[in-house]
Amino acid sequence: MSERSLFERRILVAATVLTVLSIATGVILGSFLRGRWPGQKLAGQATMPEDPVVTIVEQVGPAVVKIVTTRELILDNFFFQIVEEQQGVGSGVIVEPDGTILTNNHVIADAKEILVFLPDGRSFTGEVLGRDEFSDLAVIKIEGEDLPTAPLGSSKDLRVGEPVVAIGNPFGFDNSVTAGRVSALGRNITIDPRSGLDLQNMIQTDASINPGNSGGALLNNRGEVIGINTAVYQPGQGIGFAIPIDSAKEVMDQLKRYGRVVRLGALGGTLTPQIAQELSRQLGEEVPDSGAYILAVQEGGPAAQAGIQTGDVIVSVNGAPIRTMEELVTKVRGHAPGDRLVIGLIRQGARQEVTVTL
Repeated sequence: MSERSLFERRILVAATVLTVLSIATGVILGSFLRGRWPGQKLAGQATMPEDPVVTIVEQVGPAVVKIVTTRELILDNFFFQIVEEQQGVGSGVIVEPDGTILTNNHVIADAKEILVFLPDGRSFTGEVLGRDEFSDLAVIKIEGEDLPTAPLGSSKDLRVGEPVVAIGNPFGFDNSVTAGRVSALGRNITIDPRSGLDLQNMIQTDASINPGNSGGALLNNRGEVIGINTAVYQPGQGIGFAIPIDSAKEVMDQLKRYGRVVRLGALGGTLTPQIAQELSRQLGEEVPDSGAYILAVQEGGPAAQAGIQTGDVIVSVNGAPIRTMEELVTKVRGHAPGDRLVIGLIRQGARQEVTVTL
């Protein structure tokens, strides 16, 4: 072999080696920049879990509906009255296979027509089974087959900081999803200052809630409904409120059974030792450390007919102790219209009992 041929072969081998080294260096450098060596799998690559929010939306989203209502407004003109139709948009949750839908009272109140739109494109006419302005809840029903449903969880064990997902139709943007946390529990909010109408024991969340979300679902990280989205704090951002599902289930059961909610006909709040101490100082009489303090009695209602008065502290129902206003409400809701309850109360430091017919 000539020296020239040998030299050319050496040059070819050297070039081939440089090419291989260059390719290998590029692979290694590229892998390094991506955070792994050749052949090494990314951490969790083979078992990367599905985003829980995506899973929740796919499982429960089909059961969150859009509710479109038509109302008649009567406008007074100088000479005559004009009837005008107004449309509203809200949300609802299908909670039973028979088409039972839980929503807010203010979504469907005074509606002439209720149309329910499912995410799968189907639409139905909704029928009101019952509504209650004091809890701002309503139950409507649609007739259909193979209806999706949302599983109901429990709100009693909720903790501040838990992740939540809200699904609804804000401003008519269908099937919108937001996520956040439970910001606080046990909030009381006034929804009608003129009548003093309050919603008690609400869930506060920073999951974005806007007009149109009302009646939609607030879900935990297991995809269970733990609240019905109801209100947004207008002056601020990231402050929304939902009715706890445990309270909503009680109201729903009564609306389905009786068409209305059984009530005592009295408004009040929960006594704490601090409030009791201040009341004792102001009234000059002994006030118990716990119980349901009556602030107002509905004229002609069951409480008024039984003789319950403003300033009374209800401490028992049928012998069972009552420590909070929520316990009193729950106890009353567990009975039917016409039932009689023996109410133990303290008035001006003296204990007495009255019988209330619901």
